[in-house]
Amino acid sequence: MKIEKIAAIDVGLKRIGTAISLDGKSAIPQPPILRRNREQAARDVDAFLKEWHIDRLVVGIPKSGSSAEQMQNRIRHFVALLSFCGDIDYVDEYGSSIEAAERMKGVTRQKRDGKVDSIAAQIILERYLSGSAS
Repeated sequence: MKIEKIAAIDVGLKRIGTAISLDGKSAIPQPPILRRNREQAARDVDAFLKEWHIDRLVVGIPKSGSSAEQMQNRIRHFVALLSFCGDIDYVDEYGSSIEAAERMKGVTRQKRDGKVDSIAAQIILERYLSGSAS
């Protein structure tokens, strides 16, 4: 049986955090994608998915909060720009950025290099892999 290669993205306005799972068990953060505009970011995400031969894409999406509906629409619109043909699952990203910042405390100074965005994507993917995603 072929193991599905899975990627997760945490779509932000400035950066898109990325993570992959090549074994269906562990999630590994990847360099974030800087976002200059939607079209460029969609091309870069497509290139990332193609490079890793990804079968399934997990997308973090807010399920609650004051601007959840607006962000859901933005994220779904962005995903619609992708030329990815595999399966797409949406996972509640609630608290993933806060948890990512906690994980990075003491490891590295908080810079705007996007590491925290990719750790958030890793957390989203870990939730998906563990089956605790809602």
